[in-house]
Amino acid sequence: MDSIPMVVIAGDVPSYYYGKHPHQEVNMHADASQYEIYKPFVKRAWRIDRAEMFPEILDKAFRLAESGRPGPVLISVPMDMFSREVDTRFFERTHLDSHETVKPSLDEETAKKIVKELVEAKNPVIHVGGGIILAKASEELKDFVEFLEIPVSRTLMGQGALSDRHPLMMGMTGFWGTYFINGKTSQADVILGLGTRFAEADSSSWYNGITFDADKTKFMQIDIEPSEIGRNYPVSIGAVADLKSALKVLLKVAKELYPNGVKRPEIIKAIEEYKKEFKESNKAIAEDSRFPMTPQRILKDVREVLPEDAIICTDVGWNKNGVGQQFDITQAGTIMHPGGLATMGFGSAALLGVKLAKPDKKVITLIGDGGFGTNPSVLATAKEYNIPVVWVVMNNYAFGTIAGLEGAHYKHNFGTVFRIDSKPYNPEWAEVAKAYGIKAKKIQSADEFKEAFREAINSNEPYLLDVPMENIPVPTEGIWNINDIYTPKENVQDGVLMSGEAIRSKHVSTK
Repeated sequence: MDSIPMVVIAGDVPSYYYGKHPHQEVNMHADASQYEIYKPFVKRAWRIDRAEMFPEILDKAFRLAESGRPGPVLISVPMDMFSREVDTRFFERTHLDSHETVKPSLDEETAKKIVKELVEAKNPVIHVGGGIILAKASEELKDFVEFLEIPVSRTLMGQGALSDRHPLMMGMTGFWGTYFINGKTSQADVILGLGTRFAEADSSSWYNGITFDADKTKFMQIDIEPSEIGRNYPVSIGAVADLKSALKVLLKVAKELYPNGVKRPEIIKAIEEYKKEFKESNKAIAEDSRFPMTPQRILKDVREVLPEDAIICTDVGWNKNGVGQQFDITQAGTIMHPGGLATMGFGSAALLGVKLAKPDKKVITLIGDGGFGTNPSVLATAKEYNIPVVWVVMNNYAFGTIAGLEGAHYKHNFGTVFRIDSKPYNPEWAEVAKAYGIKAKKIQSADEFKEAFREAINSNEPYLLDVPMENIPVPTEGIWNINDIYTPKENVQDGVLMSGEAIRSKHVSTK
């Protein structure tokens, strides 16, 4: 769901035992069909039934994983196939293969239509997702939006596609978006979506008029994956193209049609004022020295110490949603969110892979105690291979997001707030880390954290910081249908906002 290309080669039961229920075979309805369990979440699932097919399937698997919208593929290999001999001539195709697939670009005629729609619009917006980062198209995006001075909104996964400090970047839309950003996107007359699925959280559960408004807005969309075009909003122009190539064509056409570019000083001024106001509204809580720490204080101290080109892996909860909303990412590819399925435990492991791929970068995870608790055994791997990463465990002694939902709708927090005899309880994560041989420290005051974090990232060894944190909800100014599922409203039917002028009016920007 996060569009990560993987080729997974997995063992399977021996082919000569199909249907006999050998150890770990699953065949309730068909013999040797357990590899089909993966079908809903892989691009393709192969099973090797003849050893001679291994080279050809490997070639296809790597090409498929990396082409179009990237993603995982499975090659299920019966154990006896691993030990069979294969004539080397079957690998000749591998040496003849190009190993690269040329991706489609945007034709100039379509590009002209898109550019004209954007220029002639009163309130155009470019909405970007993680596809921009996957296509390595950040510079092309920057050049295009600067030439036409079009404001940009983004998804969670699109963070870093354009610097959060860029004068045209408004920020994240949807449930964790703000009234200003959702107001600008809901009032746009033309929106160009680039590499985005217009997913639920980013679109306020598609409630019309909150983040996007299909009655007022003309949507255009460019994506490498055909099935994403028009998935959630009807499009006047839909194009399947590589975003890096497409943005180059769009800029070329824009310069031909409008040699002097377009100036929109009023929107740049409005974005600047909004960002200043937003930062100011968070200043007091971000500088507060109370303990346990506020999550805003943790983010502030991390941003002040961490290099701009360092890479952050988030997990689930405040560390993902709060970072998406409040933490400035200035370089593409320096933030990794588990946005597709929001999988707890992602952050504690993902940073190891990132560090191995980028050994010259500082690599950290911001992860909740709930997320870290699902996957602490990665500490052993970090110690064994001396992978110098930093785990910042934002410890609120709870599954904070779920606790908030449960408390709001059911007036209790069963199973979501960790306590013994009414006192907060968690394993002592710093002591757990030390037991693995990892250097670790439990923070005892807000003023201690910044220097401890600085020491951790400069230690050049694996390091864990257990940081007690208040369970403060991430501010939410958009809408998420989960609230209306648990506590149904009269004006919501089957996920559709039937009427809601009072709600919508709050989301319309006054600037």
